[in-house]
Amino acid sequence: MRKVIVSASTEYAVLIGRGLLAQLGTEVAKRIRPCKAAVITDTTVEKLYAEQAEQSLAAAGFTTCRFSYPAGEGSKHIGTLSDMLEFLAEQEITRQDIIIALGGGVAGDMAGFAAAVYQRGIRFVVPTTFLAAVDSSVGGKTAIDLRAGKNMAGAFYQPQLVLCDVDTLDTLPEEIFADGIAETLKYGVIGDAKLFAETASGDFREKLEEIIETCVKMKRDIVNEDEFDTGLRQLLNLGHTLGHSIEKNSNFTLSHGHAVAIGMHLIAKVAERSGLAEKGLAETIRQALLHNNLPTSTSYTAEEIAAGVLKDKKRRGGEISFVLPTKIGHCEIVKIPTEEVLDLVRTALA
Repeated sequence: MRKVIVSASTEYAVLIGRGLLAQLGTEVAKRIRPCKAAVITDTTVEKLYAEQAEQSLAAAGFTTCRFSYPAGEGSKHIGTLSDMLEFLAEQEITRQDIIIALGGGVAGDMAGFAAAVYQRGIRFVVPTTFLAAVDSSVGGKTAIDLRAGKNMAGAFYQPQLVLCDVDTLDTLPEEIFADGIAETLKYGVIGDAKLFAETASGDFREKLEEIIETCVKMKRDIVNEDEFDTGLRQLLNLGHTLGHSIEKNSNFTLSHGHAVAIGMHLIAKVAERSGLAEKGLAETIRQALLHNNLPTSTSYTAEEIAAGVLKDKKRRGGEISFVLPTKIGHCEIVKIPTEEVLDLVRTALA
């Protein structure tokens, strides 16, 4: 088992290994006395892992209850959050109890947000998707989507433990696993050329624990320095500003990882055409994405994408921060005036 310690406003461990779900109760009990545990999960993960998680918790002395919601980004809204909070109240969950977020990014985001606003509770995260393991389960960003855009309402709320059982990734459909590949390639472009090369090759399944640990350590270092996303942490948004708009334009029928893949290629084209990036960078990224069955283009117009970008939560007054890659392993944060966003998107699509 690998362990990474994150030292943010709350210090916690990220445990990575195989067979860890069976140890969930034991690991939680090391950090909090047995109490009531509310398991928050979606209908897909519920069928696969909820019973195993609850059995592990029960064996360690915890009493469990379960809330499940329809799987998918379409559930990540205020209605589901409201139902979740009402469930916690009905089950008489208190500040001494815990919430177990069992699932991917949607489960972690919503259960974490519920914990942040419901009696300021405690959250434990058990990611079951590759994307959640390498990225969203670490760092304390919790949120729901609004009609205006993705992750528009939320809170910074650090977990007490992240437990990543790599065995759960074996049940992922290839398309969902690819979402995690997109985020892993992102980490490579941001700061690790070796990670990028390994992931781009597609031959890394036997190194999943090592790959996840590398990504978590990179995010750990960034979060430790900039927990509240005011500077360095914005590097993690590579591909996300355009990607979020594309994802929203699709009414979330396009997954987050696939949208980020497109956004990453498009912003690399912008960086290269502006002279900031080395020649051939966009094509290098495009080939890495294609090799891993990820999309690199979109049918949405520049006007449609720009409209979504202008509603992005990263907008600060008359500017929006974009992360532009200069070469594999290095990116720069560039502030773009809002009146130039449409031209930037046109450049990306050209």
